[in-house]
Amino acid sequence: MRLIREKTKFFVTDLKREDKYPYKSYTRDNDLGSRHYNVDDKKIPSVTTILSATQSPEKKASLDRWRERIGYAEAQAITTQAATRGTEMHYVLENYINGVGYLNLSEKGAKARLMAHEIINNLEPLKVVWGNEVNLAYKDRWAGSTDLVGLHDGKPSIIDFKQSNKPKREEYIEDYYLQISAYSLAHKEQYGPIEQGVISICTKDGLYQEFKMNESKLKEYEEKWLEKVEKYHLNKSVKATS
Repeated sequence: MRLIREKTKFFVTDLKREDKYPYKSYTRDNDLGSRHYNVDDKKIPSVTTILSATQSPEKKASLDRWRERIGYAEAQAITTQAATRGTEMHYVLENYINGVGYLNLSEKGAKARLMAHEIINNLEPLKVVWGNEVNLAYKDRWAGSTDLVGLHDGKPSIIDFKQSNKPKREEYIEDYYLQISAYSLAHKEQYGPIEQGVISICTKDGLYQEFKMNESKLKEYEEKWLEKVEKYHLNKSVKATS
């Protein structure tokens, strides 16, 4: 995959697009205190909402210790900066893949372009895109949006882009695996098979990492995800009746 620059615009080349599936679009909101998607007149919890609500006590404690160690104001600033950087990077990537081009000469824009370039330059195995920013829903259980669906290494794949302050070890990205598995299950339910998950990460310093999930790993994490979904809806039912 090559990037061509025309003045201040960048375009992805060598990338084929196919409208293989009639992907639907859903609106989303936060009016219930967390993110939900509006699917067939129902409010369906997002994948990230379920992950947040079913966090393990150990993970919550670890986050609390980090906030206490560096200070709550600094922790909030770091979190906000990362979210803003991630939003900008995704915006650049979406424009690249759609061939729209991108123009932002600010420092923030330069950082986002750097990170997007690193990801795109490592997406050579991606030959066909079926959809980007694809909304997916699994009945009334969950919904979400994945960055890309297409053929990666010749396999039907769910592909998600992530930004990070520093390199990730595999034991730190379990939530990413669970996200991919949630999207995989929803895609299978609504449209067609998925054989692979790909997580493309770029740090703020431009270091690229890639983690893949084969069919065996997808199945393993799909089972873990379904356990979290059941826990979420059970807790929700208990709260509604208490």
